[in-house]
Parts: sequence; C-alpha cells; structure tokens
Amino acid sequence: MWLAIGLLSLSLGILGVFLPLLPTTPFVLLSAFCFSKSSSRLHLWLLNHKLFGHLISDWEKHGVIRTKVKIIATCSMLLLVSYPLVFMPFANWLKAIVIISIVSVLAFIWSRPSSPKKI
Repeated sequence: MWLAIGLLSLSLGILGVFLPLLPTTPFVLLSAFCFSKSSSRLHLWLLNHKLFGHLISDWEKHGVIRTKVKIIATCSMLLLVSYPLVFMPFANWLKAIVIISIVSVLAFIWSRPSSPKKI
C-alpha cells in the first residue's frame, strides 16, 4: 500500500512540474514518506535525485522549504494561471476554484520555515 501511494504521489509530483494546479513539493514529500515505509531503495533514490533530493532532505531534517523554492513555485503558479484566468472564457465558479486552489497551495508553502532553526 505504501509503495502504491508513493508511486502515485511521485507521479502527481512530476506532473506538478508542468501543471500549475498540481503542487510538486507536497507530492514529492509524500512519496518520500511512503517510500521510507515501503522501499529503502526508492527512498534513497529520491534523496539522491538531482532535482528532488535537496527538497526532501531539507524537509526531512528541518521541515524547511527554502525561499528560492518558494519564489520559483509562486512565480510559476501565478504566471501559468494568470493568462487563462484573465483571457479565457471560463465560468466564474471554475475561476474561483482555481484561485482558491492556488491561494491554498501558496499559503501552505509560505507557512513553512525557510531555513533551519538555529540552536
């Protein structure tokens, strides 16, 4: 079960790199958690991954999402949804769902610490 959830979560995280409504970081973090319960090989692979490794180790060790990652996530989400929201003829309730989703994800991201606590 953990392995299946981890693979699904990682798939959604990878899709989130390209789709603005799917947040990459929370899905990759969830997949790392699931892999830590099911497959040490996949968990180590994620920890050593060029793109995702630092995100996971920052989160696992300190519960941190670095400022640079927050800025990239914020800019990419806002840039990718701004044009369709302004210029595409979607129903207002769909636009509201998109706005609420983006604001919720950004609130989560920006509520996390940006650097490890100094002891």
